[in-house]
Amino acid sequence: MSDDAPVIVSEQAAANGAVGMLTLNVPKTLNSLTLEMVDLLQTALDRWRDDPSIRAVFIAGAGEKAFCAGGDVQVLHASAVKTPGGPCDYAEAFFAREYRMNYTLHTYPKPVVCWGHGIVMGGGLGIMAGCRHRVVTASTRIAMPEVTIALFPDVGGSWFLNHMPGGAGRFLALTAANINATDALFLGLADRFIHADKCDAVVERLLAQPWSDDPVANHGLVRHLLREFEESADALPPAQVQPHLETIRRLTDGDDIHQVIDNILALDTDDKWLAKARDALAHGSPLAARWIDRQLERTRHSSLREVFQAEVVLATRIVRHPEFAEGVRALLIDKDRQPAWQYENSRAVPEDVLDGFFLPPWPQNPLADLC
Repeated sequence: MSDDAPVIVSEQAAANGAVGMLTLNVPKTLNSLTLEMVDLLQTALDRWRDDPSIRAVFIAGAGEKAFCAGGDVQVLHASAVKTPGGPCDYAEAFFAREYRMNYTLHTYPKPVVCWGHGIVMGGGLGIMAGCRHRVVTASTRIAMPEVTIALFPDVGGSWFLNHMPGGAGRFLALTAANINATDALFLGLADRFIHADKCDAVVERLLAQPWSDDPVANHGLVRHLLREFEESADALPPAQVQPHLETIRRLTDGDDIHQVIDNILALDTDDKWLAKARDALAHGSPLAARWIDRQLERTRHSSLREVFQAEVVLATRIVRHPEFAEGVRALLIDKDRQPAWQYENSRAVPEDVLDGFFLPPWPQNPLADLC
């Protein structure tokens, strides 16, 4: 495949078989995902799953700045404003096929290593979260900034956020707070902390492994290999989430979502990380804060398959609604950072309006066949 392709797909011969290599290759957009990229990833993963010669898969991003900064939101915005009220053909196809690709990763039988170096946001986190062997570096910066553009932490966020301790998942979803490698390890979003300059050496060692036909044994080989490259705890960046976990637990322990939001907005702190999180919620969409909270509640006990089926309903409804287009306009198109949100605060959102975002807009869910 051409080096100009948005996803470079290759197979590198190993000592016994081969390793599939996937490189997100649009560094000028921080490797933001498009529908074409999603389809390239899905096609390769499907082919390699059924190819006995492929023993493992390695996913990375081109450039030094980012693994993947999420979906290409400006393209999604163009789709949303082209047909207000929907159907928004490109955006809706993107979400359905992206979530299918995410589910493929979560359920992949062969070892998949994600090199999560640099910025990992939105759809990038969806790829990383689905991989069995997730590497972070000192430069890793993870965020779910969807409340600021009137979206929601999707790509399986309804699953992994609900599995975080002490209300951390709800806090991160509502506040778009950035987390680092240490936080990712603590929250279960990463498995290994390795120095960024070890990437080539890790790949070289992957190719030298004595692979077998047993996927379980091959997972063991990958774990053993990555463990050898792990940095000591002393090299980790300072934690942000764990030191504040009691504060986060207290802030998110409200009688309802309105009280949770009030708690966070009223936080008086000199801590820069907490203050930035508070301010992001203050400037975010009150409607988005409501559907983020509702989605987390609705999927609290859902299976992974049910999570993605629920997420595609909500994502489809959101891109058909003007709040999303306005959020993207203010933050990424005009960049005036003055969004005209439809509601002044969370209490002003009518319940019937909120309910409508969770009603399927089609006779059959496009992810009904996930198994």
